[in-house]
Amino acid sequence: MDERKQIIQRTYLVYFTMVVFGLSILFRAIYIQTVDGEKWREKAKNTTLRYENIEALRGDICAEDGRLLATSVPIYEIRMDMGPDVITDDVYKQGIDSLALMLSQLFGDRTKGQYLSALNRARDKEERYFLVKRNVTYNQLQVLRNFPIFRLGKYRGGRIENERARREMPYKTMAARTIGYEAEGVYVGLEGAYRKELEGIQGKRLMLRTAGTWVPINDENEIQPENGKDLITTINITMQDMVENALLKSLNRYDAEFGSAVLMEVSTGKIKAISNLTRQTDGNYRETYNYAVGESAEPGSTFKLASMIALLEDGKVKPEDIVHTGNGVIRYADRIMRDSKEEGFGSITAMHAFEVSSNVGISQLVYNAYKDHPQQFIDRIKGLRLDQPLGLEIAGEGKPWINDPKGASWSGVTLPWMSIGYEVSVTPLQTLSLYNAVANNGRMMKPMFVEEIRQTGKTIKRFQPEIILRSIASQSTLETVREMLVGVVENGTAKNIRTSLYDIAGKTGTAQVANTSQGYRTDGRTSYRASFVGYFPADQPAYSMIVVIHNPKGYIFTGSQVAAPVFKEVADKIFATQLNYPQPKQSETLLASLPSFRNANTEDVRTIYSAFDCKMIDNVQSHWASTVASNDTVSFWEKNFIENLVPDVVGMSLKDALFVLENSGLRVRFTGRGVVRRQSLQAGIRVSPGNQIYIELN
Repeated sequence: MDERKQIIQRTYLVYFTMVVFGLSILFRAIYIQTVDGEKWREKAKNTTLRYENIEALRGDICAEDGRLLATSVPIYEIRMDMGPDVITDDVYKQGIDSLALMLSQLFGDRTKGQYLSALNRARDKEERYFLVKRNVTYNQLQVLRNFPIFRLGKYRGGRIENERARREMPYKTMAARTIGYEAEGVYVGLEGAYRKELEGIQGKRLMLRTAGTWVPINDENEIQPENGKDLITTINITMQDMVENALLKSLNRYDAEFGSAVLMEVSTGKIKAISNLTRQTDGNYRETYNYAVGESAEPGSTFKLASMIALLEDGKVKPEDIVHTGNGVIRYADRIMRDSKEEGFGSITAMHAFEVSSNVGISQLVYNAYKDHPQQFIDRIKGLRLDQPLGLEIAGEGKPWINDPKGASWSGVTLPWMSIGYEVSVTPLQTLSLYNAVANNGRMMKPMFVEEIRQTGKTIKRFQPEIILRSIASQSTLETVREMLVGVVENGTAKNIRTSLYDIAGKTGTAQVANTSQGYRTDGRTSYRASFVGYFPADQPAYSMIVVIHNPKGYIFTGSQVAAPVFKEVADKIFATQLNYPQPKQSETLLASLPSFRNANTEDVRTIYSAFDCKMIDNVQSHWASTVASNDTVSFWEKNFIENLVPDVVGMSLKDALFVLENSGLRVRFTGRGVVRRQSLQAGIRVSPGNQIYIELN
């Protein structure tokens, strides 16, 4: 009996234990469902579902005429759903061999056998998101869509297309550093300055985790991105090409370390062209740093304009005052200053001292006028705004530096050396702004890079030219320094770029570059910075320009020899090719018997001019050219047409216009006869094959 009772007690104990254990599980399940349920459901969701960003298409950066400088080109990632519920066995077996062959032929990165093996392995594993190829172009995608299996689409052929964007510059390195780009997550140039406007708003796509791979669920769950806005810059493609080619030619000729050139519209401050080229280890020049914006350095003799403005404004000197330069050598404290002319210039006027860039002459004028009150000179220089950045939207603007009598670095030689462009630092663009102000009747303009922001072709914001200083000097001072700047080209250091067609005003500069460890070297291996800055035409200023070339090799290193010819080449081409350029000097006459051509076949115009007794300046290698005739001389300029852009045929004969337009893929309709005077499609916009263009001939 006791034994039976013990068995029953043990049975009850086991039963009770099982009931308690079961109730605990039930209680825990209810607790998880009611109290912690939301947390665990969210965790499960996060491990199987997530939202992925869909990048918005970045806005375009365009030249002033709408031609693309930077654009986002779509590229595609091709994947494949290998599930048998999508691609049936019959479809797979029938088309896989041909698909592997065509993929190999299209991309050329793997053999047919390698593609076939990879596809079969993915089929065996029933991969739902198998990667076929990354970085597929739109044209390749169009071909790929017609391949076996893929032609059946997403739901029967398993073809999955993921679109992304790649930033491209149609003109490659042209103004690349100013236009900007992304490097390791950092945007430079206009790409960085207007990043918010260009980026747009990202979209969202719901992704499902399947067998370790994230797969988009369906298009209905996508939040579409809002594409970025477009920038219309002030850059003129034709002028940019002129500036860049002229600068590159001089850099190659003198094997220089780097160079910079900027072309500005006088009245508005619009930057029409900007080029910064640095020699690479392979000997070629590329845009790697924006010297025009970022490099603050001693300008040398181009700073003498600021010194002369100070002297004239304070009534310290008149243009006809005599300064004694002696044999071109003078001592200030423990340092000797020399003129570039070994025997010196003797006794000359203040104006001529500026024209021939006499260091001894200019430094004496400044030193004698301000040695007792140097702060007065500094205040005048600061009044020209040369101690302040221009406030550019492009990041990285170099900070100017003007020495000060209260500073620790001021010495007995600072004032005379400062007067000729040492112991100060400014960027090329800051120097150009000063000269542009002289050309612009005293108004200093903020350099302008962007004209408009557009969205889907509509202007949503327009930028206006900005005056940062109403007047840099009195009218009498401005008139005097303008005469001096013309005198530099007519009678001074830049006589080599004088032209009979129009007046140039400007100033040469040849700065000796200090070595940080050895100072200004005297061992024959000194580095120089050659520069020229000015404007043209001098009587009706349209454009200002600065050219700076660092460390030209050899015995030719001065601003007049190295930098000024770059200025002249660009000025000549702009004068010759712009529709509304100022007329030549009144004293000059153009021969009516020598026609000029805006666009023509090079061999045809050579044949025409060969019938006249005239000189031809002809270095053209291209099939097409423009010409300007003046007196008995004809100048030829290359005319190149860019693929996929509507060509400019105004001025061409019908035969030439038809040849050029039809080769661009356009269908042509025309009225009239003679030469083309109007075309319906704007030159420089993208060509869509089969588009129709109307041309009117007079």
